[in-house]
Amino acid sequence: MKAYASFCRRSRRSAAAAGFCLLVIGCAGLARGAVEPIASIRHAAEQFVRSQMPPGEQSIVVHAGALDSRLRLARCQGPLQAGMLAGARLQPNMSISVGCHAGAHWTLYVPVSIESRIDVWALRQPENAGAQLTRADLAPETRLVSGVAAGYVTNLALLSRSTLRHPMPAGAVLHASDLLADFMVRQGQQVTLIASIDGIEVRATGVALQDGRYGELIRVQNPASKKVVQGTVGDAHVVYVSP
Repeated sequence: MKAYASFCRRSRRSAAAAGFCLLVIGCAGLARGAVEPIASIRHAAEQFVRSQMPPGEQSIVVHAGALDSRLRLARCQGPLQAGMLAGARLQPNMSISVGCHAGAHWTLYVPVSIESRIDVWALRQPENAGAQLTRADLAPETRLVSGVAAGYVTNLALLSRSTLRHPMPAGAVLHASDLLADFMVRQGQQVTLIASIDGIEVRATGVALQDGRYGELIRVQNPASKKVVQGTVGDAHVVYVSP
């Protein structure tokens, strides 16, 4: 029993040194009672993270990190409670609290990693800044990437109206941030303003007050009313505005 009590004290010190919060109540009595399986604690952390994902999401891979095999926490008489720290949000690497509040009272913070298995496009060969890519320059691949996948190029239609911002090596995965959208509107050019109202498309003529790349927000003036509006640059000489 003395050796076990010594382990409990060491566990607390180790957890504190690692930045975790470990609370075990009734530690000395665990030698005589049932112990909560470590696998159950890790499973509770993983299931909580999965519950925070969009419904039907199958590409996310959640993995709870290894816990000290010497941990001896009293078996919970009810379901384990898992959650995030106040103010925390999902990140590629985070800590999830798993606790028991039925029969025993303890809380453990479990390291969890989040990855995504996604379809991406990778460069077949090195490319220079300013290159305009085509489908032939890219190879489809499935990769496991850190975190919840976002920002990867999935719509190859972007290639026809953008160029590479910087040099990229062969095998590099293409992100939207790697592409620099082309200028579709120049200052002083006449543009077509398009607004959708209740499913009805309304068009008007305007004059661009600044250069605009595809997807950028620019100012446009109606030459008749002199009114200035903001809109998002679409294809050549087209600006979409909100009514």
